Order: sequence, then structure tokens, then C-alpha cells
Amino acid sequence: MSLLAPLALLGAAIVGPLIIAMYLLKLRREQHTVSSTFLWQKMVRDVEANAPWQRLRRNWLLLLQLLILALLVLALARPFFRTAGIAGRNLIVIIDRSASMGATDVGQTRLAAAKSQAIALVDQLPDGGRATVIAAGGQMEVPAASTTDRRQLRDAINGIEVRFGGSDLSPALTLAAALTSREAESEVAIISDGNVTVPTDLQVPATVRYFPIGLQDANIAVSALNLQPSAAGQTLFAQATNYGNAESTRRMDIYLDGALFNAYNLTLGPGQADSKTIEIPAQVRVVEARLDESTGDALPLDDQAWAVSNAGDNTQVRIVGGGNRFLETALALSPANFQITTVPTSTSTFTETAAQVPMTILDGVVPVELPPGNLFFIAPPRSTEFFSVTGEVEFPALRPAAGEEPLLRGVSLSDVSVRRAVTVAPGSWARTVVEGDGGPVLLAGERDGRRVVVLTFDIHNSDLPLQIAFPLLISNIANYLVPGSGADAFQLIPGEVLEVQIDASITEVRITKPSGEIVAATLEAGKALFVDTGALGPYIVEQFQGNELVGRTRYAVNLFSADESKIQPRAELAVTQASGLQQAETSDQNRVGRQEIWRWLAAAALAVLVIEWLVYQRNGLAFLRDRLRRRAA
Repeated sequence: MSLLAPLALLGAAIVGPLIIAMYLLKLRREQHTVSSTFLWQKMVRDVEANAPWQRLRRNWLLLLQLLILALLVLALARPFFRTAGIAGRNLIVIIDRSASMGATDVGQTRLAAAKSQAIALVDQLPDGGRATVIAAGGQMEVPAASTTDRRQLRDAINGIEVRFGGSDLSPALTLAAALTSREAESEVAIISDGNVTVPTDLQVPATVRYFPIGLQDANIAVSALNLQPSAAGQTLFAQATNYGNAESTRRMDIYLDGALFNAYNLTLGPGQADSKTIEIPAQVRVVEARLDESTGDALPLDDQAWAVSNAGDNTQVRIVGGGNRFLETALALSPANFQITTVPTSTSTFTETAAQVPMTILDGVVPVELPPGNLFFIAPPRSTEFFSVTGEVEFPALRPAAGEEPLLRGVSLSDVSVRRAVTVAPGSWARTVVEGDGGPVLLAGERDGRRVVVLTFDIHNSDLPLQIAFPLLISNIANYLVPGSGADAFQLIPGEVLEVQIDASITEVRITKPSGEIVAATLEAGKALFVDTGALGPYIVEQFQGNELVGRTRYAVNLFSADESKIQPRAELAVTQASGLQQAETSDQNRVGRQEIWRWLAAAALAVLVIEWLVYQRNGLAFLRDRLRRRAA
């Protein structure tokens, strides 16, 4: 134990003798001559007891007063113990609230333990010290900024909850570096299980201390759940993965539209996965996979997953043109099970909404009035509001544009020959997917809330329909223009913005959350946007024209994150500091925190003072007690 103000101990040397002297020096009394002392023996004894100097007798009041003095002097000296903590006056606390902090291997959730640690660090701040609380995980938040108010800091810490959406500490450490660069005696405390991403190109101009949370690594998660149309109805793919370092056995229950369908016992070794492929009825809309809780692991958040089906809902595709058997066949092969409607080239009016027909293919034709929804132009004969047609080019050599492109996933166009293509000058909205000698051959982009794809050549003027790449390319384009219509089946990650394309006739879009709560989405620029997708489970999106329901779509939000499901805690965290350190100091390396106990000493002194008063007033209290008894009798 050490003292912050050791000079306060001098108070005991000064006040202590004064208290003792009060019991040694007594009052002088006047002397009187009397005829006999027989009747005055008691007074004689009292006179002897009040002599100027006498032997110090045992007295409870003296002992209690000396004890009060000792406690007060020690409290003023501010004794403290060295503990794992911080030593600076400006503290930046970064609390990891990612999904892995929901593990319960520490008797409570890791996040609850992290919040207790953060409050302990705040309590260690010296008088006048300030702290900033940063919640990392998902979108960064700062619930308390550079404040000395301990109550506000505790409330901010206690209000932090688990969030999904990744565990990147880059934004939090960047902010911490900016805050600590402006104030001396700054420290950064990271409270986490270590399953985080740390920037390698950032130097923090302060000491960084890491407080690891977590004990175990045992965890089995539902790592994949997918629905696809099939000839017999629908095919369900369910997978569970063991992210721990020991073999484990769990039971996975499958529910169809809320009713138990089947159960499977899974025995998984370390790092192993087991999957089930199941045929289910076509009318099923929501599938849930759930790991039983009887042999629960440390992280229950990834023990459930959902898949949704929108078969027959909002999958209408309209083809405007003279007929294209190749195109219709490719769309029929898509796992989205599109319902295709062919309309003649002369059609100029389209009454359906984008919710009813989300994609229109304009095969060699550009109507005077473009239909609502997303558009796929094939060999457009004239300019539109989206692009300008400037001429033609013969035998263009195709080559994909630089970078990874979702429309070309699994597609190779290097062997495709094209006899003739139109040259197109796109606007700033478009990106080039495939280039040719005379300009772009395949364009994609978004404008005014509508997704647009342009293929500049007629597929009949190429050998593309004979290539294996053709159905894959058409499927990728359809999945882009009708999001979620492919194998991903409307899957979202937690925190991802739910975005639905709508047309001008839609007056309201309602979202039914997994809890059953119904909220309205934000409508802007031809889109319905909903950002509150932090809860896991199925969501229902309904589009209305006035009071009429014109479209319903289902989405599923699942964790499906190997980084979050791997909950093994890390003992060290690599954080580059301006001092040259490459590792954040941990609580086991340095016990630099100060746990002061003066408050407890002051409370003890107050308690002893009450006891001393009761001892001093014992005669009066006894008289009062006897009087009350007599009155009661």
C-alpha cells in the first residue's frame, strides 16, 4: 500500500497528543477547610482524580477518539493499492460490443464483464480527470465525450449493448489517436476479447492498455442456411460449424413456418462442418434452423438462422421485343424461377408498378415511354435518357474491365465472338463491365433509384447463346436487377441497409420486424430505405398504393460470420504506439492503476464517531430508556 499525501500523517502527531492531554490535565478546584473528611471521602477521591498530572487510566472514549483520529488522518493521506488499470488523467475507453462479446463464458456476458471493467477504470481516475467512452462494433458510437462527470460515464457505459456488423477498431482507434494527441497524460484502454481488426498504419500517440475478456472457445454455430427452388418444391441447405478446439455434439432442429419439421444430431470435431440438404414443400415461406440449448455453448447468438422464400412473389419479368427463345430459356434456368411475360414491340403503355414487375428486358427496342422498375437494354436502337447511341462497330474484341465484377461471377467472355454492336456513350451513372474496341459492351449502374444494364449487341449476332457463360451471365444480371432473386435468397447481414426499389405510385412501405413490430420505411429517390436491421430474424416488406397492398417481399438477417463465431480470446493485441511499442500493454504486464481506499476510511471514521457519541451519552440513554419503560408500564 502507498500514500498519495503522506504529509497528512503529521496530523496524528499534532492532534493525538492534544487528545491524550485532555485526559491527563483536569480542572483545578478551590480548596476549603472542613471539620471532618469522613463525609467527604468521595470528593477527596474526585480531587485526586483531577490532579494536574495523573496516571492515564483505561477509557473507552479516549480509545474511540484516537481511532477516529487515525482513520481521518489515513483518509487524508489517501492510501491506495496498485492494481491493473490506468495512470493518466485523460482516459479513452474503447469497449468492444461486437457479437463475440455476447459469449457467456465468464459467468455473465463478456460485454457485461467489459462494462464492469470500464466502470472500475473510471473510478480510478484522479480528481479532475476526464474520460471518453467509445463503443466499437458495428457503427462506432461515442456515448460520453471528454467529461469529468462520473455518473454520466457510468450511465454511458451501462447503456452499451451488443451490436452486429463486425468488430473493426480502426474508427475507434483513429478517434482515440486524435483525442490523445491534444492532451498530455492520456491513455487508451481497449476492453475486448481480442477478436477485432486493428489498423496497421496507425500510431496512437499515447499508452494503449489492453484488458482481455473471456475464458473459453467452445462454440458451434449455424453457419449457412439457404433455400432454392427445385423440381419437387424447394431445396433447403443447412450447415453447422464447430469453431471450438474440442469435439462437440449438438442437435439441430428445423422449423418450417414455425412448426417443427425434423431434428438432426450432429457430432463435429474441431473446425469441422456438417450440412444437410432437405427437400421441403414449395409453399414454405420461412425456415428456421435452431441448435438445441440443452448442451449450449458459450455464444448463443449464432445458434439460430433463418431463410426465406419469395417464390411466386415479385418475380415477374417482362420482355419487350419480337421474341427471343435463347433469352427465355436462360431465364427459365435461373434458380429464381422467374415468371416471364412477353409483350409486343409496339407496346407503349405499361400499367404495372415496379413492385409487380420489378424487371423489364428491352430486346432491340426502346419504347417512347420507358416502363417502371429496373431495365435491361439489349442492342438499343436509339438514345435514351440514360445513354446516347452514337454508331456501330463490327467484330469488337471483348475484354472484362479491371476489378472484381459481380455480373461476371463465374463468367468468361474471352471466347465470345460478336459480329456487330452499337457504340454507346453512357452518363456518369454507369460503370463499364465489359469493354470492346469501339467502347463499352456491357454497362451497369443506378440512376434515380433504378438499376440499369445495357448490352450493346444483339445476342443473335454473336455466339454467346452457345457458350456456357450465357445462362450464368443472364442469371447474374437478373440477380442484380431483382436483388435477392438468386441463390442468396434475400439474405442480409446485421446492420445492412434494407433497400427496395419502388416507383412513384407507391405511397407507403411497411416493415414487419422479427419482433412483430411494424414500422414505416423511408421513401426517397425511388427507393424504400430501412436501416434498423440489427435484430436477427425474418423481415417482411409490404408496398402500398394508398390502402391497397401491391407487393410483399421477405428478407432474412443472419449473423453468418466466422470471425464473430470464433470466440477464443486473445491474450495480446497488436497496436502500434508513438513510443515505439508494437503491443498494447495488458493488465498482467503492468499494475499501474491506483485503487484508493480513503472513502472507506472516511466511512469507518463516521461509524466510529457515532459509536463514540453513543458511549458518551450512555447514561442519558439509559435514563431515557428507563423512563420510557415506566411510561409504558
